[in-house]
Amino acid sequence: MTTTRQRRPTVSVVIPVRDDAAALRWCLHSLTRQTMAPMEIVVVDNASTDDSAAVATRYGAHVVAEAVVGIPAAAAAGYDAARGDVIARCDADTVPPPDWVAHIATVMGACPAPDAVTGSGRFYDLPAWLAALARPVYLGSYYVLVHAALGHRALWGSNMAIRRDVWEQLRGNVHWSDPEIHDDMDLSFALGPRRRLTYDKSLVVGVSARSLRGRRQIRRRFRRAVRTLRLNWRLAPPWERWHLRLRVRLTSSR
Repeated sequence: MTTTRQRRPTVSVVIPVRDDAAALRWCLHSLTRQTMAPMEIVVVDNASTDDSAAVATRYGAHVVAEAVVGIPAAAAAGYDAARGDVIARCDADTVPPPDWVAHIATVMGACPAPDAVTGSGRFYDLPAWLAALARPVYLGSYYVLVHAALGHRALWGSNMAIRRDVWEQLRGNVHWSDPEIHDDMDLSFALGPRRRLTYDKSLVVGVSARSLRGRRQIRRRFRRAVRTLRLNWRLAPPWERWHLRLRVRLTSSR
């Protein structure tokens, strides 16, 4: 069946940041060069001690202060402040291509529209050979393993978007006050198998590999993943989630 198109939705871009002014400047510069300008850019200053907020202001972003330290709290504050039909999310060290906002608007403006969309990334600060290896190993593993844990596709926080009305329905189900979880994985759990989450392989952004450098960073990410899984599996273990997923598929195929 041919997919029809509705009007392009308005897009707010949310960027949580804490003491990352240099990377944020590059990200915001990329957002000023979009083929479709976002309705607004919301930068959430998460108790920064550098000039991150000043950089955001210079680029015309709407700055929201969030004193509770942690990406979950900062991201949630940004989503709450966003006014667009669609909330696009990236990180301060993300470098979106010129058509990023337009691509998200096109995908989220489809009929029927997905509830959320996510994509992939290229590591811009690694040698070409290592970046080519790291992308399928790291991002591929993330999507496969988290899919198994969720029973459905996962969001990736460096490159994702969600309908604002969906966020408003789900905001009470995320663990925004816990700084030691992965907020994108936690939001994926909240979306659940009944929601329509699209993975678009052509939605690609530049990302930094700094979160993969050093044992301390890797251990920290692993601990957060385990904590996120434990918190959400208390509500619904993986076998229950997969059972529900299969039921949803069988029902929709009838």
